[in-house]
Amino acid sequence: MAKKKLSVGMIGYGFMGRAHSNAYRKVSNFFDNEYVPVLKAACGRDAEKVKAFADTWGYESTETDWRKLIERKDIDAVDICVPNNLHKDIAIAAAHAGKMILCEKPLAMNTAEGEEMCKAVEKAGVLNTVWYNYRRVPAVSLAKKLIDEGRLGKIFHYRAMFLQDWTISADLPQGGAGLWRLDAAAAGSGVTGDLLAHCIDTAIWLNGPVKDVTAMTEIFIKERTHTATGKVQPVGIDDACAFLAHFKNGSLATFESTRYARGHKALYTFEINGEHASIQWDLHDLHRLNWFDHRDESIVRGWRSIHVTDGDMPYMGHWWVPGLQIGYEHSFVHQVADFLANVAKGESTAPTFRDALETQCVCDAVLGSAKSGKWEKVAAAK
Repeated sequence: MAKKKLSVGMIGYGFMGRAHSNAYRKVSNFFDNEYVPVLKAACGRDAEKVKAFADTWGYESTETDWRKLIERKDIDAVDICVPNNLHKDIAIAAAHAGKMILCEKPLAMNTAEGEEMCKAVEKAGVLNTVWYNYRRVPAVSLAKKLIDEGRLGKIFHYRAMFLQDWTISADLPQGGAGLWRLDAAAAGSGVTGDLLAHCIDTAIWLNGPVKDVTAMTEIFIKERTHTATGKVQPVGIDDACAFLAHFKNGSLATFESTRYARGHKALYTFEINGEHASIQWDLHDLHRLNWFDHRDESIVRGWRSIHVTDGDMPYMGHWWVPGLQIGYEHSFVHQVADFLANVAKGESTAPTFRDALETQCVCDAVLGSAKSGKWEKVAAAK
């Protein structure tokens, strides 16, 4: 049977633009879906750079104005890979134009923007997803399966941290194409919206809604030169954040993230402790899920390392033979595969805009608590 084509318009050509483009190119080689993606157009403000990006990844055409891309009749789905402050306007315009939308995380600058975006896609009835890709690392998906099967029993504790070290130098400027994450006007927040948002999304997916939080944040380097003005300006993003939380299921949580953990480039870990069993996962060893089961006979009871490569484990049946690993980039391939499968069903793909709005609400509560010095309830999204 002939495959149906789904034409993608990519807005942005940085790190995530490359990660997503790679996924679109690879997915149909390994997943047999009714739809196949076609790289129809890439969009960026710098004509020369977006042309080079399009040539590298095989996009058929380019645009330098995202509005023109959205107006095009030959675009079915819009992929938003731009700084956070641009998400809302692009997503709402794409929804009004009837385009499917794949949006990078976090959903928006704040909850209010996210609510506008949700209303727009829901009113238009367009299919949507947000790129919280760690859900689709096979070991993390296996953790979800084990929890949903009740193997851990009642959950008592959830611990997560995401540590990096790339902003320690005081000479590093803020703003611009490469460093917009250090500019509050473009990013909204620092590690909370960038790194902890991943931790929070995974936590909600695995362990359910967060009820309330108490947080602290720190800006270690108070001023940096802005690339746009050349002037030294105050830094408005959080360099580090730690918070405690209650989940609605009664479990307790600790979350920590920083860009000042010397020696850690991308250490994302979580551990979950239940009445019967515990699990641990580490992005640096992303194909292993550590498992402890108290129900084992005492003489063999202990932590074991599950190498997630067998064909009956999440997603792995589409790749190589047992024992051979895949990597970070494959989590994006998995999200595209799921998106294409759901397009055939007429369904959005989790995490949807509405799912990502729940994470946005937690992020806003965290930042609010850090300012107030008090416990903050996580507001219900509108």
